[in-house]
Amino acid sequence: MAAYVYILRCSDGTLYTGWTDDPVRRLKTHGAGKGAKYTRSRLPVELVRLEEYNSREEAMRREAALKKLSRKEKLELIAHG
Repeated sequence: MAAYVYILRCSDGTLYTGWTDDPVRRLKTHGAGKGAKYTRSRLPVELVRLEEYNSREEAMRREAALKKLSRKEKLELIAHG
């Protein structure tokens, strides 16, 4: 089963990182204000990066690594794909 790590840009310019097995459903959930508590008050959100992995474990490890990056590093990753 594929798993995905994603980065959202919130309306206030902040970035949110998460993982999911269904990115379309997860983005809809965030957009409806029913996603993570962090994004609820920062709508609308925009998907700016999506990475696919072979397992939940890989995606969760990548999510944890991305969350340790600085904002500058995340922006560079988004800009340079």
